[in-house]
Amino acid sequence: MALAEHRKKIIDVLVLAALTVAVIALVVFPKESVAAAKDGLALCGNVIVPSLFPFFVLSSLIVETGVTRYLGRALEPVMRPLFNVSGSCVAAFALGFIGGYPVGAKTVIALYENGSCTKAEAERLLSFCNNSGPAFIFGVVGAGVFSSGRIGLLLYLAHTLASITVGILFRGWGRRNPRAGSRPASTQRPKGLAAAFTDSVKSSFQSTVNICGFVIFFTVFIKMLFISGAIPSLAALLGRAFDPLGFSEKWAERLLTGFIEISSGVWTLKGVEGQLTGSVAMAAFMLGWAGLSVHSQVLSFIGESGLSVKTYIMGKFLQGVLSAALVFLLSRVTALDVPAAYLAQQVTGIAEIGFRRALIASCTAALALFFLFVMGARVAARQNVK
Repeated sequence: MALAEHRKKIIDVLVLAALTVAVIALVVFPKESVAAAKDGLALCGNVIVPSLFPFFVLSSLIVETGVTRYLGRALEPVMRPLFNVSGSCVAAFALGFIGGYPVGAKTVIALYENGSCTKAEAERLLSFCNNSGPAFIFGVVGAGVFSSGRIGLLLYLAHTLASITVGILFRGWGRRNPRAGSRPASTQRPKGLAAAFTDSVKSSFQSTVNICGFVIFFTVFIKMLFISGAIPSLAALLGRAFDPLGFSEKWAERLLTGFIEISSGVWTLKGVEGQLTGSVAMAAFMLGWAGLSVHSQVLSFIGESGLSVKTYIMGKFLQGVLSAALVFLLSRVTALDVPAAYLAQQVTGIAEIGFRRALIASCTAALALFFLFVMGARVAARQNVK
């Protein structure tokens, strides 16, 4: 007990010191912090809100209306042998790949709270169902950063294969824990479409606002770390330590940036001369790891659900490592230096996407996916009746 209290005091002191330094940085660099906050707001307005909000509403609707239960009966023979989860979990699996961070994690929490999956199944899903969307990988990273559609495809394949591999590796999680097979006591019954839609919009708006808060915070946070010299100093230490392995100070700085925030991290790889395979592999790791900003968003959803975050953190780190390794393997059989000039001209950066275009594209994709889920559920229901 004394040791635990001592550790708690040390943590409290470290947190207090960090907060003090943060306040000093904001006072010393007011213009830079305001500019960074404006950049974060622009990113939220142009991309985060229009791209995530429709998918949040969609995921909530699918769970609240009971669509996942119909799909679960039809897809149980696929999901159970592969990932050791019920067929209802396919919603988190699909939306995790299409909607991007953190739609998959939010869907997992909704499925668990709805009673559609057990605690062990939810924790398994968290390890591999929170992934980057194809629009970000193909448009921003592939075309915007590397000016290559081939690299975008390579990254998406590595990202997908790594995620599925992690899901298979974690399929045995929770078997020895007797509580892991339990479902939450407050199992909800399916709601009508009107009630489900109203609740989905309310909860999705609140979730989107929370995510915007994290995005703005980490945008300012990274800016302060660079201005204060924290990241450059730490990168210099890592560069000197791993320089014999070819890991320079500049590479360490890029990795540290991506470790904290994925969008900023992948953009540091733009225009890097030489070592294309190394740059793509680092981008793959960043996409798999997702960054502390995304993790904070996911932890805000987990909240008081009682789910462990161990599988999520371990799964994301493992996915990053596997993604980088797969890039090295796939680069042996395909050339990386084939440009995609048209894509590079069309998509130059995630923050440059207009609000209207992003909202229309996101809503269209969300509605199309919702109807596919509904149609699949109806087909499954008819088969069960027969």
